[in-house]
Amino acid sequence: MVPFWGRFSLRTARIVVAVLALAWCAFSHTQPAAWSLAVSYALFSLVVLLASKFDVAPRSIIALAGDTAFLLFAEWLLPTDAFLALATAYVVLAAALMHPLKRLLTVAVAIVVCSIPVAFYGWKMGNARFWWIVAEVGAGISFAYYKRYLERRMSHTLRHNVMIRSRSENAREAERERIAADFHDGPLQNFISFQMRLEIIRKLLLRDTNAATSELHQLQDLCRHQVAELRGFVRSMRPVDDGISLSASLSRMVEQFQRDTGIVATFSSSEFADPAQTEVSLEVLQIVRETLSNIHRHSGASRVAISLGKQGDKLELKAEDNGGGFPFSGTFTLDELEMMRMGPVSIKRRVKLLGGELQLDSWPGKGSSLEIRVPL
Repeated sequence: MVPFWGRFSLRTARIVVAVLALAWCAFSHTQPAAWSLAVSYALFSLVVLLASKFDVAPRSIIALAGDTAFLLFAEWLLPTDAFLALATAYVVLAAALMHPLKRLLTVAVAIVVCSIPVAFYGWKMGNARFWWIVAEVGAGISFAYYKRYLERRMSHTLRHNVMIRSRSENAREAERERIAADFHDGPLQNFISFQMRLEIIRKLLLRDTNAATSELHQLQDLCRHQVAELRGFVRSMRPVDDGISLSASLSRMVEQFQRDTGIVATFSSSEFADPAQTEVSLEVLQIVRETLSNIHRHSGASRVAISLGKQGDKLELKAEDNGGGFPFSGTFTLDELEMMRMGPVSIKRRVKLLGGELQLDSWPGKGSSLEIRVPL
């Protein structure tokens, strides 16, 4: 779609062509038919200039037909080289910019066919002028094909952008659901427990001061635990540190996890280049965050080990702990977990989004191991 200023420029250029035709008639001894053609085209140009509705279909066809008819008659009545070259360039450019390729080809064929008898049968044009017209028409057609190519690329890009926006919306919605579920299962439950314990302490203060004091000590432990929960919850929503490699970001994450929870956590990594796509690193970091959060909240583990490496053309992530494991026992792949509706839902979704592989080993009462491979 040509913008308004482009359409207005074409309408103004039409006026310039009409004025030049009138000037040629004024300074040349010409026949009345040429004057009639120049005056008619000048009036037509004024009408099109003042009526912007001729810029859009179907009225734009009228403007193109008028321009083409003027050019065809001008080859017979106004045979000046420079003027015909300018008029041809204008008509072809306007057709290429404002109209579909098929319409431009129709105009081009009409111009070339009507130029043949004038050029080769000894009338008012020479062969050189004919080839100039052919060259201008060819250049206009080439420009139209290039414009069509750009329009297709733009259309493809727009469709791709729509798909990306849709995926982003879905990802944001899934992340909102995950945060809401994590908040409900973690900090919110602690607040509810905190409220219940306060009510118990209030009643004990009326009957047994020593028991109330003991409950207060337990409540302090609950508060410390809740602070650690909230810190982990807030940290799980932080973005990746800019300019830091994936291994360095994971190392910091594991160190912070150990400081906040008191769980012994180690991280090891081999040498490899970070994934070319930033989204892969972001998803891997989020997978590790959720894994550590699940271990802290549900497993009761005292030790966790995270390792990162490269195997072939895939990034390999492993997480092992000595906690209580999952409620089921055995080794399962991503497809098996999906079919049985078991395992960490959010982590499975992220691995599936990356086109990766997942293997979960669970030993109830002894711990679990999570192994993930994603394409680099």
